[in-house]
Amino acid sequence: MRYEEMKIEGRNAVIEAFRAGKSIDKLFVLDGCQDGPIRTIVREAKKHDTILNFVSRERLDQLSETGKHQGVIAYAAAYSYASIEDMLEEASEKGEPPFLFLLDNIEDPHNLGAIIRTAHQAGAHGVIIPKRRAVGLTATVARTSAGAVSHIPVARVNNLGNTIEELKDKGLWFVCADMDGEVMYHLDLKGPIGLVIGSEGEGVGRLVREKCDFRASIPMKGKIDSLNASVAAGVLAYEVVRQRMG
Repeated sequence: MRYEEMKIEGRNAVIEAFRAGKSIDKLFVLDGCQDGPIRTIVREAKKHDTILNFVSRERLDQLSETGKHQGVIAYAAAYSYASIEDMLEEASEKGEPPFLFLLDNIEDPHNLGAIIRTAHQAGAHGVIIPKRRAVGLTATVARTSAGAVSHIPVARVNNLGNTIEELKDKGLWFVCADMDGEVMYHLDLKGPIGLVIGSEGEGVGRLVREKCDFRASIPMKGKIDSLNASVAAGVLAYEVVRQRMG
């Protein structure tokens, strides 16, 4: 299957993309431009919570492939985003307690693609990513997932911490990967659960970590103090799977 992240240039093309319901990951607009079509585009972007970047003409010229950007360039996701409700409904239809992945600060598209693939294979009902400081569903992510983006819903949210609080109200509890946490084999990982994974360098951010109910560590025998984010996600996910099968 071929996935393409679309770069959309030109005012009419960008307006039509919004009106057609395309998932626009980010938008670059000429700073200071206030004419009617640009105002319409900015209004649509704000309505859809699209990331807005006001940049110089030189920056737009660098990004442009056609040389006819007319002051605006949009990047559409390679695959459509879902809602968290879609994930919870899927769990309910399967008669299973919800199992979700929440990813904090994952900026490497290969890591995100690999985690989406693992989440699908582990039977998770969805993957949740933040809109900022994180990679979206780019073509590289879709390809690295080996087609998994077609089979597991991925949602984007404004604030992971708030999302965790909302899901706690629906009965989920949360465990995050943390080198200083309790060894994962000592934790009860059954029931409705959200597995929170952070980036290799920073891990799970403090504000998100403080929202979690438990912190899980993976036993390390080597001299390197951390695993690749996608590998850590796989190890923890399959401990969840093991306990659910027990």
